[in-house]
Amino acid sequence: MGKTLTRRGYFGVNQYAQLPLSAKQLVEQIHASPWRIVLALSGGGSRAIAELLEVPGASRTVLEAVVPYSEDAMIAWLGGRPEGFCSPQTARAMAMAALLRACRYDPAGGPTAGVACTAGLATDRVRRGPHRVHLALQTVSLTATWSLAFQKGRRSRAEEEHLVCRLVINAVAEACGVDRRLELQLVEGEHVDESQTVAPRPWQDLLLGKVDRIAQGGTSAGTILPGAFNPLHTGHRRMAQIARELLVVPVAMEISVLNVDKPPLDYFEIERRTAQFAADQTIWLTRAATFEEKSRLFPGATFIVGVDTLRRIAEPRYYGGGAAACTAALEQIAARGCRFLVFGRDMGTGFGRLSDLDLPDILRAICREVPQDQFREDVSSTTIRRSGKW
Repeated sequence: MGKTLTRRGYFGVNQYAQLPLSAKQLVEQIHASPWRIVLALSGGGSRAIAELLEVPGASRTVLEAVVPYSEDAMIAWLGGRPEGFCSPQTARAMAMAALLRACRYDPAGGPTAGVACTAGLATDRVRRGPHRVHLALQTVSLTATWSLAFQKGRRSRAEEEHLVCRLVINAVAEACGVDRRLELQLVEGEHVDESQTVAPRPWQDLLLGKVDRIAQGGTSAGTILPGAFNPLHTGHRRMAQIARELLVVPVAMEISVLNVDKPPLDYFEIERRTAQFAADQTIWLTRAATFEEKSRLFPGATFIVGVDTLRRIAEPRYYGGGAAACTAALEQIAARGCRFLVFGRDMGTGFGRLSDLDLPDILRAICREVPQDQFREDVSSTTIRRSGKW
C-alpha cells in the first residue's frame, strides 16, 4: 500500500528560518539540480515559466512548458474531459501527463517530474465560486498536491497571479529536491493544504511498465470484477456476491492504472481506491486498459461486467475505429478461454439487458446473463461523485 501524508501550512512557510531569498536565487538552485521537468499551467501561474527561463541554465531543467488554457486544450492535454477543470484531481492528472512527456523527452532515464497548476482567479466577471489554486507534482515515486483558497476580494488579479507564480516555483523546487522556498504572503484564514502519497516499489514498476500486473491481498484470478471503483458501491458488492454464488469461486477485483481516454492513475488515486477493500480481498493492479489486454493477463478468466461495459467492448472505436481490429480482439479473448458474466443496469433510458444488445456472434457466445430478478442496483459511481459524497 502507498503511504499518504496530509498536512496544513508547510508549503507556505520558510521552515528553515533562513534569510528570505528571491525567485532568481531559488531558480538558480533549481537549475543546479539534476532534475528535468515538464510544466503544465492553466488558469494562472504562467509567469513562473518566465521566471524559470530568464535565469541561465533553464535548458538543464525545463524540458517543456505548456499552458492548456481553453477547455479543448485541457481535454487534449489530458486525453479526455475532466469532471472539473479546477480541482486537485485535475491538477494531478495534468502532472501525470506531464511526467509521461518528461520520461519520453529524457530516454536516458534521468530524474524527471511533472509539475502542474490549475487555478480559478479574479477575472472581469463575477466568479461565483471561490478563488483557488491547485498544484500537483508527479514523479516515479510520489504524487503530491497543494491547494489554496484565497480570501475573495483581498487581492487584485495581478496580486493573485504573483502568489500563484511563487507557489509554482516552490512546487518546482520540491520536484528538484531543493530545500528552500519562496515566502508566501498569506492573509488571515488562508493556508496551503498539502497531501503526498509515496508509492511502494511495485506501484512504481507498474507505472514504468516493468511489470504488467501486481496483486494485493491474494492471487486468485479465475473470476475478476474489473472497474475504476471511483468509488466502490453497493452495485459492485452485489455483483461480486452473486458471481461467487453462481460460479462457486472467489472473486478478485481489477483496477487498470491505464485508461483509454485519460492519463494513468496517480498514486493518491490508487491508494484511495484500493483502501476501500478489505485487507484479504484480492485486488489486481494492471496496465490492461482493454479487455483484450486483460484476457492476455488472465487467460481462462470470467470477467464480471455490466451491459454498458459489454457494449463498449463491441464498439470498433475502442480499437482504432476498425471493425477488423475489433473482431480480431474478440477472437483473441475467446481463444484465451475468457468469458463474461453480464449484469443489467439502468442505461438512462430504461434497464438494459444482454438481450437488448446487438453484439457480434463471437462475443455473444461467451456471455452469460444474470437475470434482472437476481440483480438490479440503480446506483452509479458518477452519481455518487457528483453528490459530493466521494
